[in-house]
Amino acid sequence: MGRSATGEPSAPAGSGGRAVTLGRIAGPFGVRGWVKVKSYTDPREGILRYRAWHVDVPRAGSRILEPLEGRLHGEFVVARLAGVEDRDAASSLAHCEITVPRADLPPPGEGRYYWTDLEGLEVVTTDGHLLGRLDHFVDTPANPVMVVVGERERWLPMVPRHLRQVDLERGRIVVDWDPEF
Repeated sequence: MGRSATGEPSAPAGSGGRAVTLGRIAGPFGVRGWVKVKSYTDPREGILRYRAWHVDVPRAGSRILEPLEGRLHGEFVVARLAGVEDRDAASSLAHCEITVPRADLPPPGEGRYYWTDLEGLEVVTTDGHLLGRLDHFVDTPANPVMVVVGERERWLPMVPRHLRQVDLERGRIVVDWDPEF
């Protein structure tokens, strides 16, 4: 489910009734309708706990898919979905994002934050210099990166060394970052 503000994996999420992306269907797996899923949950197979996957299928519209069974398979989760009976049906779901309502997610836990709860917050330095607003995240192999948009775009590594405070009530993130960099 992405990573928390401390850089530890957790679910990305939004606020209120927003849809939260839990993964993406990478394509078919085998010939019997199974799909291969790039899961953002931690653990990766945690995506199977959600019984109603919302997807927008190109040229077919929104659908709700129910995972019937699944398991880890390398870096992916493979799943059998209700109503998806063959490779062609599974192929039609390739590249679809899997979302669930924010209300379906558990609380993130102490010191952890869902990514989309942080998107849109002001990002300021420890000296009070406004860098901009957190636009989105990029999940790199080394660590997540906050993309902050202000007078210019900045990519800030989301690691404890730079991340000092998250204040959801005030709508701000405090970072130890040189505004000239």
